[in-house]
Amino acid sequence: MIARRALTGLAILALLAGCRASEPRHSARVDPRNYDSFFLWGGVRAPGYLDRARTVYILAGEIRRGDPLRLVLLQPAPPRARQPELWLTVRAERLDWGEGVYGEIDRLLAQWAGAGNRVAGLQVDFDAATRGLEDYRTFLTKLRSRLPKRYGLSVTGLMDWSANGDPAVLAGLVGVVDEVVVQTYQGTRTIPGYARYFRRIARLPVPHRVALVEGGEWSEPPELANDPQFRGYVVFLIKH
Repeated sequence: MIARRALTGLAILALLAGCRASEPRHSARVDPRNYDSFFLWGGVRAPGYLDRARTVYILAGEIRRGDPLRLVLLQPAPPRARQPELWLTVRAERLDWGEGVYGEIDRLLAQWAGAGNRVAGLQVDFDAATRGLEDYRTFLTKLRSRLPKRYGLSVTGLMDWSANGDPAVLAGLVGVVDEVVVQTYQGTRTIPGYARYFRRIARLPVPHRVALVEGGEWSEPPELANDPQFRGYVVFLIKH
């Protein structure tokens, strides 16, 4: 995902309400006003149509390549959004987290919930290559055991996971993560030839959503219509 900085205008999220928007199966360009779930990253102002959001993933901090012992906070204060379901997202450039990182995540989850938000859980945004999925699963198993049981665990994932991942390794994600949000873009552009990656999407045995980029090209692959684990879309909002 693209670089993030501290989110502004979080007070706008207090206006969010939880009704589901329509999701077209075919669209030349992704218009976020037609969707109900969003990634809200650093520096992006919350637009007015978020008043009908159902789910919002908010970047809270980063574990950077040069410092695995510290969670760099990107939120000066917890959001205040009583209606939508919120996921506290942590972007990670490495997985050898120090003990202080786990403690800080627990503190943030409690702080966000204490501010009156409906906190679904923690999402990890890490670019795990398909060949490294077994090591990633091991890390996620440890993380899952450290999270309070009332919180879910979400991860972002590559389209290549279902296309070329080892079925046994993919099966190992069951019971470890609650969802995978499959990214279809790099930066602010849809990845060309995305449809071919979805031909084997049914091989991903855990609930999954598909992340689209605002303004990106999208036409729903037919395989999603018959995918029992498909849970809808998330739109990554970009700075204007």
